[in-house]
Amino acid sequence: MADHKTEHLPGAGASLHHYVRGLILSVILTGAAFALVMMHVLPRNATIVVILALAAIQIFVHLVDFLHIDSSLEQRWNVYAALFALLVVGILVGGSIWIMFNAHERMNPGMPGMTMTPEAF
Repeated sequence: MADHKTEHLPGAGASLHHYVRGLILSVILTGAAFALVMMHVLPRNATIVVILALAAIQIFVHLVDFLHIDSSLEQRWNVYAALFALLVVGILVGGSIWIMFNAHERMNPGMPGMTMTPEAF
């Protein structure tokens, strides 16, 4: 009979224990964030900070338990690829926000000379 701790899933390279642990931790972290918002335990800014911290912890749980990224030499390229993807996403999101902010500032309808009058049509 196979022991669950040593039983490997086909093609995954990790035991069932990792997946169960990741699922339980993900449910707990998601439930904690949901409870913080629904119960109004903390002030708004503190709630946002705690939810961001819980999200960072959950990302780490997903990387370790589901994607099996660890500090071994074999996983070094996966870590590099994940960091590069994070950099690209950060540049895209940051650049998009920057462009939208500048477009809003430059095309603000309240600026002088930007009023819509019937004579303009």
